[in-house]
Parts: sequence; C-alpha cells; structure tokens
Amino acid sequence: MILDTDGIQKILPHRYPFLMVDGILEMERLKRIVGVKNVSITESYFQGHFPGKPIMPGVLIIEAMAQTGGLLLLQEVPDREKKLLYFVAVDDARFRRPVVPGEQLILEVTVVSWRGNFCKLAGKATVNGDLAAEATLMCKMVDRDPPPSA
Repeated sequence: MILDTDGIQKILPHRYPFLMVDGILEMERLKRIVGVKNVSITESYFQGHFPGKPIMPGVLIIEAMAQTGGLLLLQEVPDREKKLLYFVAVDDARFRRPVVPGEQLILEVTVVSWRGNFCKLAGKATVNGDLAAEATLMCKMVDRDPPPSA
C-alpha cells in the first residue's frame, strides 16, 4: 500500500465519518490513482439505507471516487493545506451493481484534463473485478480561506 489512512489524512481535509478512502494501492503522478474503500456494516448510513438490506449509497461511491482523485491532484499542489477541491459537475454516472457491507471497493481514477484550477476525471469503482459504478467528475481548486480584503 502506497498510502494508509494516516498518509491520506495528511493530504485530504476529510475526516471520519466522511473520509471515504482507506488506502492507496497505485499512483501514477498526474495520470492515474487506485484507492480502496473497505465497506463495513458499522458505517452510519447503513442504519437507514436500507434496514435489513444494507446498500452503500451511490452518491457515496461517487464521493469515494472524488476523494481518490483529490489525493492524486493535491499531491501536486505545494500549498495544499490552503486549498480545497470543490465538485462542480458529475456526468455520465452509472451504477451497475449494489455495494454491500463486507465488500472492498476498488476506486480507479484517471485524469482526463487539468487546466489551471479545473480538472476533469474519469472514475470507476469495482468489487472483485465487477464494475459497480462509473462517472466523469469535474472539480475546481479554490482557496480554503478568502484573501484578506484591502
């Protein structure tokens, strides 16, 4: 494993219960990253989604992809503690199979384009090699705190 949760938290601002990446398995600078999310029955959202038939919400799978992509992008930003990545769009999201507790979600994210503060990523999430979800994600890098006014 290239990064564990301690390493991830040094880069991403997310914290429990909203940190959706447990580890990074592969990384090709500026190109591609592969992360892992261990899906546990102890996740709070399983209490209500759905009682008796727990399924990881699709929007959280997309969020896990975005956080994985954010790790790749923020590696390249020297003052990353002063920056945030905001979602600006999600296109072509497709959910192919449910993700349930006990499964391991593999998150593969590839940079499609990166110009200035705007980035477009292609993400896919698999379980045991089966496609669970895919989407095109767009994000924008912003200053964490606004510049002081004059």
